[in-house]
Amino acid sequence: MLTGYLLVMGYLAVGLRLLHRQRPGPGKAADKPERLLAKQLAPSAPGPGWPGLIRQVLGTALGGYVLLMAVVVGYYHGVARVAGRFLTSAFTGSALLVAIALPVFFTVSWLTERHRRKRASE
Repeated sequence: MLTGYLLVMGYLAVGLRLLHRQRPGPGKAADKPERLLAKQLAPSAPGPGWPGLIRQVLGTALGGYVLLMAVVVGYYHGVARVAGRFLTSAFTGSALLVAIALPVFFTVSWLTERHRRKRASE
């Protein structure tokens, strides 16, 4: 468990470091090799309009569901040696939770993006 935690925190630290290096400061060249790597690894902004927002929300929800299922299967099948109906219940229950939370997540994402664009235009 500690190893998994350290891997996730390490990955997040590397991501923040790459994003920090991506912003050119005074006297820094914008074409350094680490900047090119940061541009390749950094997540891109969603496309404009509804298709970009829908793609981002669905990608986040699907990615979170797949990660959750990997953790559930890895722990309960590999460590606790529980299988069968529990795993079936975990898959369907998590899918139901995603289906319930997805409209709320989409609405909040839309309102946040709308507020951000409104502030940028002022």
